[in-house]
Amino acid sequence: MEKIQLTNEEVDYLRAFVKTGKKSAREIACAHILLLVNGGRTENEIKKILGTSRATVSNIKKRYREEGLQSTLTEKARSGQPKKYTERHETKIIAQACTDPPHGRKRWTLTLLTEEMKTKEGLETINQESIRLILKKAKLSLG
Repeated sequence: MEKIQLTNEEVDYLRAFVKTGKKSAREIACAHILLLVNGGRTENEIKKILGTSRATVSNIKKRYREEGLQSTLTEKARSGQPKKYTERHETKIIAQACTDPPHGRKRWTLTLLTEEMKTKEGLETINQESIRLILKKAKLSLG
């Protein structure tokens, strides 16, 4: 694999980058990796120095070669887990939480609301935590 050789401007930029401003730990580690690679360190040496994996070092080198310095330092968006419930489901849950509680109860609890929502179409597998998060997002408290 070809050796990475940073320009003097890139080295100066990276040194300033790690010293100033608010950066994520990932961005700073990436800058350190590039500086160490430029200094002639091997992937295994960098792995030991920074306490990262060899694959991380290799991926950063590859990204620098393919996309350049700025793209390498910038974190890409991560997709995360897809939403399990639609806005229509969330609306049903919030609406149910706003109704009068079952007979003999003062208010809805997460357990009662979960049991009730499991009887609705499309929500058969919903759990208390999902309901709690939906209500929290809507700034709705059962307590």
